Amino acid sequence: MKRRAFLQRAGIALAAMGISEAGLLRFTRYSQALAQTSSRKLALLVGINQYPQLPALAGCVTDVELQRELLIYRFGFQAPDVLVLTDGQATRQNIETAFIEHLVKQAKPGDGVIFHFSGYGSQLVVTGETPIPQTPIPQTPIPQTPIPQTDTPIPQTDTPIPPTDTTQLPITNNPLPKIQNCLIGVDGLLSTKDTSGVNVLAQETLWLLLRSLQTDRIATILDTSFTDPSLKGFIPPLLGNLRMRSRPTLPGNQLDAKELAFQAELASQVKTNRIQKLLGTDKPGQLLAASDSNHVATEVQWNGFSAGLFTYALTQHLWQVTEATTVQISISRVSSSVKQVAGDQQQPSLTCPRGEQQTQTYHLLPDLNPGAEGAVIGVEDSGKTALLWLAGLPATILEFYGINSLLTVVSPPNSDTEKTLPTTLLQMRSREGLKAKARILSTDGDKLQPGQLVQESIRVLPRNIGLTVALDASLERIERVDATSAFANLSQVSSVIAGEQPADCLFGRVENTAVSSIPIPQYGLFNLGKQLIPNTRGEPGEAIKTAVYRLTLKLRTQLAAKLLRLSGNEASSRLAVKATLQRVDQGEQMLMHKVTRLASRTNTSNAVLSMGNNDTSILKIPRGSQIQYRLENESLHPVYVMLVGMDGGGSAIALYPQKKESFDLVILPGESITIPQISNPFKWIVSEPSGLAETHLIFSRAPFIQTLAAWDSMNHPRGDQRRIARLFNPLEVARAVLQDLHQASAVTTETLGISSDSWAIDVNAWATLSFVYEVVGNG
Repeated sequence: MKRRAFLQRAGIALAAMGISEAGLLRFTRYSQALAQTSSRKLALLVGINQYPQLPALAGCVTDVELQRELLIYRFGFQAPDVLVLTDGQATRQNIETAFIEHLVKQAKPGDGVIFHFSGYGSQLVVTGETPIPQTPIPQTPIPQTPIPQTDTPIPQTDTPIPPTDTTQLPITNNPLPKIQNCLIGVDGLLSTKDTSGVNVLAQETLWLLLRSLQTDRIATILDTSFTDPSLKGFIPPLLGNLRMRSRPTLPGNQLDAKELAFQAELASQVKTNRIQKLLGTDKPGQLLAASDSNHVATEVQWNGFSAGLFTYALTQHLWQVTEATTVQISISRVSSSVKQVAGDQQQPSLTCPRGEQQTQTYHLLPDLNPGAEGAVIGVEDSGKTALLWLAGLPATILEFYGINSLLTVVSPPNSDTEKTLPTTLLQMRSREGLKAKARILSTDGDKLQPGQLVQESIRVLPRNIGLTVALDASLERIERVDATSAFANLSQVSSVIAGEQPADCLFGRVENTAVSSIPIPQYGLFNLGKQLIPNTRGEPGEAIKTAVYRLTLKLRTQLAAKLLRLSGNEASSRLAVKATLQRVDQGEQMLMHKVTRLASRTNTSNAVLSMGNNDTSILKIPRGSQIQYRLENESLHPVYVMLVGMDGGGSAIALYPQKKESFDLVILPGESITIPQISNPFKWIVSEPSGLAETHLIFSRAPFIQTLAAWDSMNHPRGDQRRIARLFNPLEVARAVLQDLHQASAVTTETLGISSDSWAIDVNAWATLSFVYEVVGNG
């Protein structure tokens, strides 16, 4: 097929199957969004990488960029209303002054307000009676350095803080609590003649600032943590291959006098009873925290950028939502993403007034456009090259998002017509971190404009993907040398030093709890947060090279899981399919529901439902539960399905075919099936050890021919009925799945100039819906 003909056909197909569907929800979404157009939306974003007296962080400034681009391009914030403070600008006084001038003095009732902080947190032990100075708020001007990515100055006025309409009891001169959580500004640990006490932004001050706002549509995002890492046995700054954002308890026993004075003036305006603050009832709006009070917050290094694990998961999720999603659902989704990387070491939390868990995330509706993988942020070369922001893609997929991948520009919404608008196609030519350059291949409409959203059309992935193992920092030098040598002898496995480069898992010592004067080393495989992967612990005294070779099969399973995750496209697939995880031993209880972007337009239920009405953590399923998946095909074509995944014990599993039946499981248009089928005597009982389980339901327009061949190559046993059982060659099966999807897409390498060393898969040809849950003790 000629290149031009292919592009024209692709554009017509995309418009017919996706863009034209926008009319189905246009009027409902339009009327909802109109309610927000009369309200102003303000944001203050703070990110600090470079601390003068602390180890540098790497992802906090990226966090600010992630939030800024999301708010402007996805939620319709005006660029001047998003104020950014980074690194040297983010002193304690500058943060507090910016909050007053940009948020408190500008926000009116009904306006939306976002405050984000990424940086170090810590705790201060306050002793004795703490007087409350009755001095006015210091009016310290912000240094006249340019603020990145905004033209908004912070006006300096003597206008008092607008009082809020409160009826709380007056503040009393009670002693502060013994433990104060603190946000560390860039000058937080600097000693100067102008400071007395510890110069940090106390969390209590932040609560008072929030209560000073005249609006209740507030969202506070804290990608930091306060718990002392040393109390949990961690040695900062690394936790496995993650970097922690909390510091040991601060020296000193008093907040700085200026901070106390600032608190006193705020308290006199807000008039909040201190008991209310201690009980947490003084926190207005939504507080989305990267970790609760007993765990740490971390940042991750990916290929080309670092970011807060929590912030990336949260913003990536919000790029994709196509309807009003509750904050409870958002945090549940984010918790699942965080758990896959950090295990139990980081646990996001949500705090909000009673009843607000069912409000929209950030108290905002997405802009009128549908979900997207990113946005156009610039146009170059006389309109021939588009600059893209691609933070709507999962970071694990973005790492391998290949050159020549094809994206579609989303047509702008139109409330007056459902007419299909022309389609613009973009072909990615280069990528650096979260930004990419793309060549404009075809455009039949108006010129490309910054701010237009983009959705993926064809995903290009390299075939030569390997597994990277980080060597834990606690290993001795000779241990690292031996491990490096051993890993070098394994095919498709490489090793790096923890903290220096991105990695998929961690190799290190297993803590030996036995009492012994001479510790005997044991080795195992861990997730990036240094939580042991099940069934990888070796025997005491095992040689390090022996341990590496012992883990060979487990490493292949880890690589297979990595490849299967690269097929995930719940948000971008244009196959109209749905899947529901149900527990059936106690009636039919829906645990989790996933839909593709196209199917979600005909379904108003939330994308994820967790067990328990108030649960914001990852879904937990007790051992002994009987589960099943219900799959629905709303498309106009038959779809083929396969199930493959990992159980709670870290072993690969799959849906085994019957003896006299083809491997392929087919769902006809408009029909649904269950796995296991209701008539099947096999029952899926969750019986594996406690741990994280993931199931990938892969739908395709074509049969899984290569996958069947890979399956049969190992002589997997087949029974009289389909059943879930152990998969013995998961890596070969995972590669075969991607090859089958590549062939189902029918994209020739010549068409888009794609190398034969790559897979090219079309979002119209497949959908992978992934379910992640935690297996826990018997229910």
